[in-house]
Amino acid sequence: MNQPAWPSREALHAAARKRVPDVIASGLKVLFCGINPGLYSATVGRHFARPGNRFWPALYAAGFTPRLFLPEEQEELLRLGLGITNLVERASASASELSADELRAGRMRLESMVGSCRPARLAVLGIAAYRTAFERPNARPGRQTDTIEGVTIWVLPNPSGLNAHYQLRDLVRLFRELRMDSVF
Repeated sequence: MNQPAWPSREALHAAARKRVPDVIASGLKVLFCGINPGLYSATVGRHFARPGNRFWPALYAAGFTPRLFLPEEQEELLRLGLGITNLVERASASASELSADELRAGRMRLESMVGSCRPARLAVLGIAAYRTAFERPNARPGRQTDTIEGVTIWVLPNPSGLNAHYQLRDLVRLFRELRMDSVF
């Protein structure tokens, strides 16, 4: 299969501040919550779309999907009881461009969304973002003691290829722990 052409510099620049629509429904088994869309994802309108992002391989290797899905198949996740959203809706070149206020405001939006759609589990993908947004500076990866309206929260590492602290095998192990704790 041919790799899609990389978006032009102009297209990436134009994607700044765009959003990627949520992939969400009521009663999900797991709602995955990224930090915010990168410019590549905003350009193509798909979550975790940048080549090198390890979300899709980790999802498959952990047993959430029956095969390796491509970002353009993200809506297929709904049939499996999975969804995707972001803490902050606007796209940026790097999550480091987000302010603590934006992350905390994103938490409020996320809490409202979780209250409405009632997933069984919420998985926040970004340890530092979770610590800031939820004001939990010592949070560690894994299941949290906090909940949102009774919904269990999991914190997982950001699957971006730029996150060198966690290799794919580490992501898969943590994603698998979430799957084993979920209703599958």
